[in-house]
Amino acid sequence: MRVLFLGTAAGGGLPQWNCGCPSCVRARHEDHTRTQDGLAVTGDGSAWWLLNTSPDIRTQLLRTPALTPPPGTRRTPVRGVLFTSAELDHTLGFAALREAESLTVHATAPVLDVTPSIALAGAYTTVSTQVVVPGKPFDLDGGLTVTAVSLGTKKPRYAATAPDSTDWVVGYRITGPGGTLLYAPCLPSWSEAFTEAGLGADVVILDGTFYREDEMVGRSARAMGHLPMVDSLPLLDGGATYIYTHLNNTNPAAWEGTPEHTTVTAAGALIAPEAGELSARLLG
Repeated sequence: MRVLFLGTAAGGGLPQWNCGCPSCVRARHEDHTRTQDGLAVTGDGSAWWLLNTSPDIRTQLLRTPALTPPPGTRRTPVRGVLFTSAELDHTLGFAALREAESLTVHATAPVLDVTPSIALAGAYTTVSTQVVVPGKPFDLDGGLTVTAVSLGTKKPRYAATAPDSTDWVVGYRITGPGGTLLYAPCLPSWSEAFTEAGLGADVVILDGTFYREDEMVGRSARAMGHLPMVDSLPLLDGGATYIYTHLNNTNPAAWEGTPEHTTVTAAGALIAPEAGELSARLLG
């Protein structure tokens, strides 16, 4: 199994286009870019699956050799997408994949019901949708087995009037040749279900949006659906390698050399590398 970090930032990326905070200023000065969060996974090196499609998906695909078509063809190795939520930074880029011959979308029922980019892409290509039921495993081409875990009830703002559900936010436990991965870029709390999903996993990629609860002026981390790193770090056990992703532009842990980054690494955790590949060694 191969796992690629397509992007590692929260909504808006780093730097954000309309932000002049110290972190964004530094990112521009040092040409330090993080695109919005997403993964690509494969079990056989041929059939690839995207976990979320951010507005940065075109840039991410173009810089990733494993995801480019063979010369002289239009045969993309991307088979489809798994959405962890209906948030725009997770789904908006799906419309940019409309040139594909066909795509399959796996997501929970409420996410499939409201995500506008699915219908947009479906007007141009064949889009098949598969309802994900948390706790019920399903197989993907390439030798992967996936089980979703319910993590949150937070709806995106554009779907505020949609019915309530416990399945608006999910994580995915993915098992393939060589190991098991748990992916949860949005984690509102460290629930019992999340703990159970992580049992036996080699790698857990989890929510690193905010380092502290009060990092955003006027809005708390938990109110935005994110468990801050200072509260998740003490809960990490030695059974897996933990990697933080979905880093907001305000999060000081995203920068090497900061006290916050040092605290994360001292706890044995890692910060996700932009456009990097998960080491096969970590997957067992």
